Amino acid sequence: MKSITIKGSERESVGKAATRAARNAGMVPCVLYGGDQPVHFTAEEAAFKGLVYTPNVHTVVIDLAGGKQFSAILQDIQFHPVSDKILHIDFYQLHDDKEITMEVPVKIVGNSKGVMAGGVLRLNQRKLKVRALPANLPDFVEADITDLEMGNKLYITKLPVNNFKLLQPDNTVVAQVRISRAAMKAAQEAAKAAKAPAKGKKK
Repeated sequence: MKSITIKGSERESVGKAATRAARNAGMVPCVLYGGDQPVHFTAEEAAFKGLVYTPNVHTVVIDLAGGKQFSAILQDIQFHPVSDKILHIDFYQLHDDKEITMEVPVKIVGNSKGVMAGGVLRLNQRKLKVRALPANLPDFVEADITDLEMGNKLYITKLPVNNFKLLQPDNTVVAQVRISRAAMKAAQEAAKAAKAPAKGKKK
């Protein structure tokens, strides 16, 4: 999985006044969990642009002044209810020998036979929960829709996995091709046309 580096500074004071002062200075208060003890730090709000405002997912290298570095993933984020400014971020520290659970996006590949025949593709799951060692976390889960005919569904059991586990139930539908209104109308008109001669025959 691709990684983003966030440069920051450890916080000596974590009280409300210090937190408010950090925000007023354009900094985001953060906490890193998962280690021997929580690490409190701040980083510039602009540093999170490539991490937060994107459909992609990344691991994070937290690079603190003084030479301390931690590998982590974003665990929780709080936004201001009016301005949408980032108020606080929680990170969880990664360990090379411990599996981690996170959501990754679904990447559709292939051209569905059903879509080419007039059907409509519906992506039921835009993200899937995976569990893996940090080194094996995928950037995305690939969903090949090539063989989907009109009315077919792609179940999670058909997705390729490589050194990671998918945590959804086996009956989870990832994508499906629905019959479009136009295709349904054409089928109904074709059925009526096929029945018309039979009604007109004389016994």
